[in-house]
Amino acid sequence: MPDHTPAASGPLADLRVIEMGQLLAGPFCGQLLGDFGAEVIKLESPGRGDPMREWGREKPYGRSLWWPVVARNKKSVTCNLRTAEGQALARDLIAQADIVVENFRPGTLERWGLDFDTLRADNPGLILTRVTGYGQNGPYAPRAGYGSIGEAMGGIRYTTGDPDHPPARTGISLGDSLAAVFATIGTLAAVHHRTRTGRGQLVDSAIYEAVLAMMESLLPEWGVAGYQRERTGPVLPNVSPSNVYPTAGGEMILIAANQDTVFTRLATAMGKPELAATERFATHSTRGENMAELDDIIIEWTRTLGADELLEQLHRAGVPAGRIYTARDMFADPHFAAREAIVRLAHPELGEIPMQNVVPKLSETPGSVRHTGPELGEHNSEIYARLLGIGPDKLAALAENGIV
Repeated sequence: MPDHTPAASGPLADLRVIEMGQLLAGPFCGQLLGDFGAEVIKLESPGRGDPMREWGREKPYGRSLWWPVVARNKKSVTCNLRTAEGQALARDLIAQADIVVENFRPGTLERWGLDFDTLRADNPGLILTRVTGYGQNGPYAPRAGYGSIGEAMGGIRYTTGDPDHPPARTGISLGDSLAAVFATIGTLAAVHHRTRTGRGQLVDSAIYEAVLAMMESLLPEWGVAGYQRERTGPVLPNVSPSNVYPTAGGEMILIAANQDTVFTRLATAMGKPELAATERFATHSTRGENMAELDDIIIEWTRTLGADELLEQLHRAGVPAGRIYTARDMFADPHFAAREAIVRLAHPELGEIPMQNVVPKLSETPGSVRHTGPELGEHNSEIYARLLGIGPDKLAALAENGIV
């Protein structure tokens, strides 16, 4: 395995990652590994780099506000993987790495001479993590696959939204992110296996399978009971009460009191303790069967109280409840501040940039956000000199020829 000096503190500080690919599914995996200290060297095409550098709605000074998050803690090295010289540079870098993360369409690495067998011939402990729409095999593997298609195929699009509207989506790239999270879990499992055996392996994370993994009892409901889950808007079928409820001031408060003991506490807080003993509402199943009636009773109560007073009563009673937060709410919330859920970093052009902190928190070896996304090729001199011994003159020649 490669012998190198840790680049940062954190539990993964002894690991070197070569990140290839672009957009979100692979790079988010690289972000998670970097958050916990891994040295993540991102290979980007000369000239333009990852399109994520330009993505996002708001672009102050022409700068993406998404890039500083997904590329945080990484080092940018330019390398033209579509040339023989660039492929040779990549192989030399990978020979000194622990992990490669890529999200190209299956067969791309093979065409470039960077297939797993070739790479592990030089580096037997290498872990190759591949994130794609459909996985590395099967009849759909060669297809182009985006996160939105994986969400549709994995089942979450069909079950999201109101029943009288077409399937909806969440406002984030859920499929890509889930595939990246599962890729990270697989990568860390492979690292553990390598620690015991010295052998690397291939990690194959498919977007549609990552979404499918989150679909709870969807499959046995159909396969055993013949029940097809449908869109149900803001509620889950037969889970009650768990909904958003209006207040006197028009704010909506989410209350989740579907467990028997919690519902008893809610009924008492409402001044209607008899509800918990009423046959129609006494159990999880009966409350689910009578969801609409129970919601009407709760709404009659919540509409008499302002949001602050309602939440105070619910929290005092031990009933899970809360506002539906926007970014503005997160910045103002004392709990976010106390747990440092939002971290602020300096950016050379944008000033201070807030972003979400590392999750989860570790007591002994916590992760950290050390810097925002790098400039394109910012680390060419450092990485090529330190790992491959390429001096300034040769590096300049490679740049002139469009290799780096």
